[in-house]
Amino acid sequence: MKLLVIGSGGREHAIAKKLLDSPEVTTVYAAPGNAGMRRDGIDTISIAISQHDELIHFAKSNEIIYTFVGPDDALAAGIVDAFEFAGLPVFGPTQAAAELEWSKDYAKYIMNKYDIPTADHKTFSDFDAAVTYIEAKGAPIVIKADGLALGKGVVVAETVVDAIDFTRDVLTNNKFGKSRVIVEEFLVGEEFSLFAFVKGDRFYMMPTAQDHKRAYDNDKGPNTGGMGAYSPVPHIAQSVVDTAIETIIRPVVAGMVKEGRPYTGILYAGLIITADGPKVIEFNARFGDPETQVILPRLTSDFAVNMLDLLSDKVPSFTWLTSGVTLGVVVAATGYPGDYEKGVALPEKTTGDITTYYAGVVENDALTLVTNGGRVYLLETTADTVSSAQDIIYQTLAAQDTTGLFYRTDIGDKAHV
Repeated sequence: MKLLVIGSGGREHAIAKKLLDSPEVTTVYAAPGNAGMRRDGIDTISIAISQHDELIHFAKSNEIIYTFVGPDDALAAGIVDAFEFAGLPVFGPTQAAAELEWSKDYAKYIMNKYDIPTADHKTFSDFDAAVTYIEAKGAPIVIKADGLALGKGVVVAETVVDAIDFTRDVLTNNKFGKSRVIVEEFLVGEEFSLFAFVKGDRFYMMPTAQDHKRAYDNDKGPNTGGMGAYSPVPHIAQSVVDTAIETIIRPVVAGMVKEGRPYTGILYAGLIITADGPKVIEFNARFGDPETQVILPRLTSDFAVNMLDLLSDKVPSFTWLTSGVTLGVVVAATGYPGDYEKGVALPEKTTGDITTYYAGVVENDALTLVTNGGRVYLLETTADTVSSAQDIIYQTLAAQDTTGLFYRTDIGDKAHV
């Protein structure tokens, strides 16, 4: 099989690498991919994710068996619809189904209609009305721009002033090009990520994972796309996971069928365990980054065949590691998620028990990898315990020259609490 992965980040590196592990696969192309992927034998092609016609032509010309779509913006732009219209097998939700992610207001509509537990909330397009509501509710409070905003469209406001300032940025200053905000109650509890492979009314669960969104240790600093993750989450009881599957995953999958928007692809539920049970913080219509880099290494079945079976309406046979933990730490450019320098030389690729997944990198004239984005690479390993996985990763990072880069030193610490 020859396969195509759409995207260029660490998530897509992990997807493409896992697909290429299959003995049934000869070639995996990534469009546009990144220079680091080529170190793992992935073929990158210089076609942007927005160039649907060119991607379709490539898939037809190269006899691609199926295409796996990674990024949220590609899904929101209807890339799956374009491939399906061209008669090409593609794994990912349609533009209408992906509205679960690209419109937070639509996601709330689905949750309200199908009794899926989530935070109390209200949507506003009028700034003054939003301010009145925020002042009445008080802080802390959560404000979300309605739509994709590269992970920067949400603020957990510690004060009413901060909440109003962010709301003004969205509704008055047009900072994100969005015209609505969702104002939510601030929920207290342990967060975790739950992922499922979905095809219509059928779904198949993956191991739990826990992401670390804040830039710095002890969950300080601004929100990012994610600074590290581990899987599974040992301190979250299976009973909680089972409850989440029955009250969240099953009704949303069935609900999308009833809405006439049957879902195919990865369904991500960002959840929080409250005193009233698990509730939804957000849905994403694709794999998370960096959760993908710690979940897929735990898959012991043939990922490429599993995906083909799903697309062919066969029952896939997913098998997973049942012991140990997989942990990954993101190394980012100093200044991320704000302004950061590009062109910083990277350490040599790791070998042995540690896998390197690349994201914001390019090759310079000397064919050396240098930084070209905020999140640069992730180191991942699997070990018997969270502590032993931390030791392996952090000893390796301590030995690397990370000048111009930074990383959190507490990924996985919540497992010890």
